[in-house]
Amino acid sequence: MRPGNRKVAVAGVALSDCGRVDDTTPYALHAQAARRALADAGLDRTLVDGFASAGLGTLAPVEVAEYLGLRPTWVDSTSVGGSTWEVMAAHAADAIAAGHANAVLLVYGSTARADIRAGRRTGNLSFGARGPLQFEVPYGHTLIAKYAMAARRHMIEHGTTIEQLAQVAVQARANAALNPEAMFRDPITVDDVLSGPMVADPFTKLHCCIRSDGGAAVLLVAEEYLRDCRTAPVWILGTGEHLSHATMSEWPDFTVSPAAVSGRLAFERAGVRPAEIDFAEIYDAFTYMTLVTLEDLGFCAKGDGGAFVEKGRLLVSGELPVNTDGGGLSAQHPGMRGLFLLVEAVRQLRGEAGERQVRRPDGELPYLGVASGTGGWFCSSGTVVLGR
Repeated sequence: MRPGNRKVAVAGVALSDCGRVDDTTPYALHAQAARRALADAGLDRTLVDGFASAGLGTLAPVEVAEYLGLRPTWVDSTSVGGSTWEVMAAHAADAIAAGHANAVLLVYGSTARADIRAGRRTGNLSFGARGPLQFEVPYGHTLIAKYAMAARRHMIEHGTTIEQLAQVAVQARANAALNPEAMFRDPITVDDVLSGPMVADPFTKLHCCIRSDGGAAVLLVAEEYLRDCRTAPVWILGTGEHLSHATMSEWPDFTVSPAAVSGRLAFERAGVRPAEIDFAEIYDAFTYMTLVTLEDLGFCAKGDGGAFVEKGRLLVSGELPVNTDGGGLSAQHPGMRGLFLLVEAVRQLRGEAGERQVRRPDGELPYLGVASGTGGWFCSSGTVVLGR
């Protein structure tokens, strides 16, 4: 149970300009997304007393708050990779419930794609060689290689096939085709995925996320603020977070992600079961992330993820729509995608997703959704259950 009695809702969500955004800065994308989220909620910037951001500035998030003209009395700069935003949402919801804040703005923005094209950063994802990671760096373990090893272990232990993993990418692209904001919308086939250039065995190019620019913002508020909002509330029903490992040698089982813990906690705290969820937004830097997270959240048994993702089950029209905007594999992935998961989940629950709108079998809008982010190389997980 939460430490306070106040209910917490998402009042505003927005994306900045996304995809190929060459003539701007990450600060400007933060500001654009923040302004749009506040406008979405119909609330004034002066009401924001809590702020959460990570990954930008020498004193993150102090510099970003200053850029946005905010002077918060509650702040969070948690940085645990791609799951940061689900973890921050959990912290913000607890703070609002306890009365430590009233309106918390979560913001992210990155020009990762533009920076690499302009030579302002490299595409190398091997990370540093200090601390515990120094024992793996000599072997050339990039982030992609760590995920590839985990996928291969799942294939060996559970018989998961490369065609099944490819189905994740194919269905993500089909969902992206319905999203005008997605960066890649042309359909792909399993053969297209399998025949692409090898990146890290068993991953070819289309098993891996795209690289884009873009930002997102989410505004969480106490229930009494909703009377001034222009949007219908989407409630934070339950959250969970978990840390697993930093070095691969400390990961007990390559086929179990930290979502197995964060998901269980989130569902228990929300008082719902995975079978009641209408759709899922799952961090998908690689196809294996989607598959193993579906298992660990309880949508299918361990080892059954390969069979589960077949037959169009992840499509907007499928049995369990997953990554309805196209995900990081096809829509946007500007570095850390966790906040985009929350934006899409809220849009689905409000019925604002246009052609990609999920419907229940009775034609009604979805009641329950889950957003689950993963950080590092399955190092961390944050899961949020939302409902209307």
